[in-house]
Amino acid sequence: MTFDYAARRARLAESLAGHEVHALLVTSPVNVRYLTGLASSNAAVLVGADGGAVLATDNRYIGAARALDLPVVEAADVAARLLTPSPGAQEGTRGVGIEAGCMSVATYLRLGEGLVPLGPVVERLRAVKDEQELDLIRTACALTDQAFADVAPRIAPGMTERELARLLEQRMAELGADKPAFDTIVAAGENGAVPHHSPTGRELRAGDLVTIDFGARYQGYHADMTRTVSLGPPAAWQRELYDLVAEAQRAGRHALTPGAGAREVDSAARSIVALAGHGEHFRHGLGHGVGLEIHEEPFLGPSRTGRLEDRVPITVEPGVYLPDRGGVRIEDTLVTREGGPELFTKTTKELLVL
Repeated sequence: MTFDYAARRARLAESLAGHEVHALLVTSPVNVRYLTGLASSNAAVLVGADGGAVLATDNRYIGAARALDLPVVEAADVAARLLTPSPGAQEGTRGVGIEAGCMSVATYLRLGEGLVPLGPVVERLRAVKDEQELDLIRTACALTDQAFADVAPRIAPGMTERELARLLEQRMAELGADKPAFDTIVAAGENGAVPHHSPTGRELRAGDLVTIDFGARYQGYHADMTRTVSLGPPAAWQRELYDLVAEAQRAGRHALTPGAGAREVDSAARSIVALAGHGEHFRHGLGHGVGLEIHEEPFLGPSRTGRLEDRVPITVEPGVYLPDRGGVRIEDTLVTREGGPELFTKTTKELLVL
């Protein structure tokens, strides 16, 4: 799929008007890809306030870079090359913005004086997706849904957490995913009390709640979905916990509207959990943006600021975690729309009893 990278750079140039810089040195690999189309492990792009840009990369990626729609220079030290056009020269360094969140202090000090640390300028632009990007995320979510549908009938006591994680990742690859969007989480029984539990050789047992958090990556764009299933009929406390999280998740989804505050959306779900006496057991933010990264702007949480815009893909994932007993998390990927959020992950949120 071809994107209008020049238009993205033009939007970035417009946003620089609010900062005292004449250019931005972009060194985050994800942001370089977003602005140029080059996926690499070593590249940088210098974008001027007038919209002009120069890309630098090393000899591993130079062929792909030269096929793009902007000037390219070859260098191993890409940031220094863009800031120092000729040996020993330092002109142009003063008044150049840098991505403070991804440049090391050592690199910052090495590149010279006059650089201006900026916040997540490109990340904020990336938060609002165009319809082409949304199509790719929608496809990634469809692959995720299908993988779950195909693997769920095979989930049974005796299978290990690792085996289930591998089955899901293998099925996503067979369906056409680039790779998993992140390391798959499978947390059975008491392990469900750990929000980001890494799968182990622990066997699934009758009576377990099993939390499964996974997603596909498709053409660089990510999906994220969590479902909690029951191996056999749930105990009363398990059903009560599941219903509580489902209610909170529903409230969070309904609060996703353009203009809503990040803190307000989080509160819509968190207040339900707190009123049920489990506030201390919901220990993370309600959700995060998804796109070229699995966790990106914006973030929903009790201390987050800012308001949602239209066409922002974002997760809603409340969870309640009871130490030494287990937990429940339910997560969807959605996108904000003026007429109400569009749901991308379609797998049922009814408690599946396997």
